[in-house]
Amino acid sequence: MTDFNGLSRRRVLRTAGLLAGAGVGGSLLAACSPNGETGVSSSGGGGAASESFDEAIKKIVDGREIKVGFTPPVLSENFTQIEHAAWRKMHEYEQRFGCRWVWERQAPVGDFNAVQGTLGIVQSWVSRKFDAIAVCTGANFATVQNLYRDATAKGVKIYQFNQPAELYPEDQLQTVTNVGYDNRWQSGYLAGKYIAEKLNGQGNILRIWGPSGSDWTRGRKIGFDRALAENPGIKVVGEADGGYVRDKGFAAAQDLLTKNRDVNAIYGENEEMALGASQAIDTAGLKHWDGSGGILTIGADGLVSGYKQIRAGKLTATVDIGGVDQGQNLIEAIFVSAVLGQSVTQFINNPTQVVDHTNVDWHQAYTEWALAAPKKYGA
Repeated sequence: MTDFNGLSRRRVLRTAGLLAGAGVGGSLLAACSPNGETGVSSSGGGGAASESFDEAIKKIVDGREIKVGFTPPVLSENFTQIEHAAWRKMHEYEQRFGCRWVWERQAPVGDFNAVQGTLGIVQSWVSRKFDAIAVCTGANFATVQNLYRDATAKGVKIYQFNQPAELYPEDQLQTVTNVGYDNRWQSGYLAGKYIAEKLNGQGNILRIWGPSGSDWTRGRKIGFDRALAENPGIKVVGEADGGYVRDKGFAAAQDLLTKNRDVNAIYGENEEMALGASQAIDTAGLKHWDGSGGILTIGADGLVSGYKQIRAGKLTATVDIGGVDQGQNLIEAIFVSAVLGQSVTQFINNPTQVVDHTNVDWHQAYTEWALAAPKKYGA
């Protein structure tokens, strides 16, 4: 297992400060060190204060079983990373506070548009009286809010994660909280700005988007278009739907490159499509970006497979959307609200960052630390 204490301290300190400021688990975070070890109190003292805190929380928990349903829109590397990060936090709370977790993961069969399956999965968990349901879905906003309203009325708390909630009317949200990031400014804009900086504000680019009508696409496009408006020398010469998956991203990029050989960059809205585009560059016998020439490729997710391709020079960059922090903070929010009865803010946005060869080491190490969760729950 990766020894990640020093690195996690830097990353989790950012998250802890964000959550404490947002009102999520402030007392809980103040009583433990950033890497989850006990023995450091908020006043800088030692073990006695921390042990007293843990004992007080144990009395509240009283060995309670917490049933959580976790449903992503598809089973993919990105959601596996989020899930394993959640398991890490669950294991920490289990060890410290004596709670017991029942964890079920289900995803609808099909692709990001297979939303009816999500509705059935959530309804099943509501009927079984789960304590919390964590949802990421491409389903229609109004439809799922009605579903969430019904769940809340029946005593089941709904938490969204990795959702473009920044696009939704806040006063209509029927969730306890939404754990994620702002797709406009923390993803799309960052990718567009990175391309413009590397190309010195001049060049032709291709864009590969997710399914038509996707809210993630809508949010990221807002940010990406803002970056292009700030850099009028960057021209979009072709775009296509890559379905959020690698093989469709490959096919879309291959077709676009046949029609547009003179391009400087490809933006894959998510990392799977960007990795497909990278394969298309190889198939076409074209050159990858080397810092001064070739085709730059950038995506968004923060996958270990993507980090490896960055190291290999096959993917230029990606936006780490904070998947590890999402998993950790999702469990934090569930624990402090469903168990401790604290209120949480409607939006918990995690830090994001463009990752390339200059900073890939610590991002990959952090993700691999999460994937090496010491215990699996229900999957």
